[in-house]
Amino acid sequence: MVKKHIVSVLTIAAVAIGFLLSIQMQIQKEADLAEQIQRQRVSQTKAVLNSLQEKNKELQEEYARLTAELEKYQSKDTQNPYIALRLDKLKIMDGTMKVQGPGVRMVITDTGSDTHVTFPLTTDDLRRIINTVKFAGAEAISINGQRVIASTSIVMSGTSTILVNSVPISRIGGTTYEILAIGNQDTLVDYLTKLEAIPLKQAGMKVDIVREIVTIPSYKGGYRFDYAEPEEEEITY
Repeated sequence: MVKKHIVSVLTIAAVAIGFLLSIQMQIQKEADLAEQIQRQRVSQTKAVLNSLQEKNKELQEEYARLTAELEKYQSKDTQNPYIALRLDKLKIMDGTMKVQGPGVRMVITDTGSDTHVTFPLTTDDLRRIINTVKFAGAEAISINGQRVIASTSIVMSGTSTILVNSVPISRIGGTTYEILAIGNQDTLVDYLTKLEAIPLKQAGMKVDIVREIVTIPSYKGGYRFDYAEPEEEEITY
């Protein structure tokens, strides 16, 4: 009777051990799979980032070539003040000229001892802020030293990097975002305070908006047109 009891206990113990081993093997298998997926994601992110950086390099080279041609063309017409002024205005509009003027500096901090952030700043937040300053009449805008132009992209690369004009802004360890805008200071402050600062502060971020004379750098990337071509206007007499 005792032997049967011992055998039963040993059988139950063996089954339990086998069950635990199978669970452990399954957990290890899932952990290995998760690690493999993570490595693949990291590899894919690096590949995308390298591709974007290579494309950005090509665009910068194209920008340098076109800028040289523009300066060469402009030097021929320096005696015509109207053409020179027109070219300067066009360069300001397309972001290829460094500009200075009255505006605002908005600094957003989403990490630190004095912040209690549920979710860090996202690309959607940045795009919304840029749209807000545009609605407020900003004539020139930059994000962390990157000039915002019509073709500026603000996208995520993986989970830890934001790309602005294909230039990476790392989110590891927290990031301070500096947005500069030139325009009517009262209007800019009013729009940013009411539409952006309040919800960002409610999300636990630190937000500072100050009036000052700001300097916004020129756009350092390039322009690529694969499909758009200038259309010749028909001249009527």
